Amino acid sequence: MKQTFAKLTVFFEDPFWIGVCERGDSAGYEACKIVFGAEPKDGEIYDYLLKNYNKLQFSPSLANFSSDEKRPNPKRLQREIYRTVHTAGVGTKAQQALKLQQEQCKLERKTRSRTQREAQQDLRYTLRRQKQKEKHRGH
Repeated sequence: MKQTFAKLTVFFEDPFWIGVCERGDSAGYEACKIVFGAEPKDGEIYDYLLKNYNKLQFSPSLANFSSDEKRPNPKRLQREIYRTVHTAGVGTKAQQALKLQQEQCKLERKTRSRTQREAQQDLRYTLRRQKQKEKHRGH
């Protein structure tokens, strides 16, 4: 039996309200950071997730996620939910996943800027050569 879970934690990180969406199954664990800006209401969060869930960019999957836990007692589960709602912060797995996503985006940005820089250098070089040929043509 394949178990999956999804969890959204909303907290205030000066100066914005941030949401960390986590999802996982037996294959892996992924997280995504959402910046809300002003304090969102429950209905706004729900609408946002309904409209934009497919557009969210989750981190690469972290392996070794196990969800072989038994269902906890409903009262205990309620207490745990209360504790997580009233304590600000992000789980360490979510932090790892978001850090991995940030590093991946940084590498993509570096390669993209490197190729653009090289293309500009090649263009400048060809323009210089062309200009030199045009000057040399008259003699």
